[in-house]
Amino acid sequence: MKRLLTLACGLAGLLLSSAAAAQPAPVEGDYTAPDFALSSGQSLPELRMHFRTLGQPRRGADGRIDNAVLLLHGTGGTGAQFLSPQFAGELFGPGQPLDTARYYIVMPDNLGHGGSSRPSDGPRARFPEYGYADMIEAQRRLLVDGLGVDRVRLMLGTSMGCMHIFVWAQTHPDFADAVMPMACQPTAIVGRNRLWRTMLKDAIRSDPVWAGGDYTAQPVEGLRTAVDLLLLAGSAPMPMQQDLATPAAVDEWLAAQMARRLPALDANDLWYQVNASHDYDPSAGLERITAPMTWINSADDFINPPELGLAEQFVPRIAGVQYRLVPNSVGGKGHGTHTWAVFWKDDLIDLLARTER
Repeated sequence: MKRLLTLACGLAGLLLSSAAAAQPAPVEGDYTAPDFALSSGQSLPELRMHFRTLGQPRRGADGRIDNAVLLLHGTGGTGAQFLSPQFAGELFGPGQPLDTARYYIVMPDNLGHGGSSRPSDGPRARFPEYGYADMIEAQRRLLVDGLGVDRVRLMLGTSMGCMHIFVWAQTHPDFADAVMPMACQPTAIVGRNRLWRTMLKDAIRSDPVWAGGDYTAQPVEGLRTAVDLLLLAGSAPMPMQQDLATPAAVDEWLAAQMARRLPALDANDLWYQVNASHDYDPSAGLERITAPMTWINSADDFINPPELGLAEQFVPRIAGVQYRLVPNSVGGKGHGTHTWAVFWKDDLIDLLARTER
């Protein structure tokens, strides 16, 4: 039987700006459904989708919830990333673009991530392979069956969440009033983007400690290489050149990053998270996208380098899209620009204004 369990969570340790700290504590819950079929033909005996919400659902004259906002996180992340000061502090406070007194914010941990169903729950490498189509269907089930939301005011996604939006917007074109994908391209993952992902997956499974996924301790050497690649993929060259200006500074920064990131990783979970993009290629269906879109990329993004000219190819095929490339700068955040709302807050305000009902 489907069930929805909710509980309040204070997240007292989260350091937010004063604007974000004024918001009520997120409510956390789990939506579960039995026998969740995957596109591979396999199934999960039980799908669990963990989520956080802020604000309250509001129903329109037709009885449907009309103020829901869906936020979709990146590979390896959770919905909690949207509670960071650089995001929540710019968007969720009184009078801000996603004021939680006005909007019902839904932040799921996507399939394979955080508190949702994932390999480290027990199946390990026997966990069924999932792809982006499965992750999007799990999101849809959470919204429709779990939370009673059959249309959202806004769908905003970062990195993997950006890619999810391009699939969402053509698979369910009437589900969102507006969409805002950030830090991705709507095409198959090939070239350098696929190369570093393949290298990461190979590093994990070539570590002898991996033991076919049944390791008794994390395969640390494989994970070290994975962290190295993740750091490069997320790097911003101009601020790094300025801030890591000596060999000692580079070495100290890398050691600190490794010490912080390694203990938080599970090798099976990470392998599946990176592998999930195997079925991603929305390029053939871009003309089916009808929701107004603001699409943001950044010029210092290693994963989506603008010199490939991909956005210029795809923008003419998407109706109602406004595209902006955040310029390179010493204050840039590389691929992570998507989570620093100061870079694109005005674009969000404009998107909400031009799609106001």
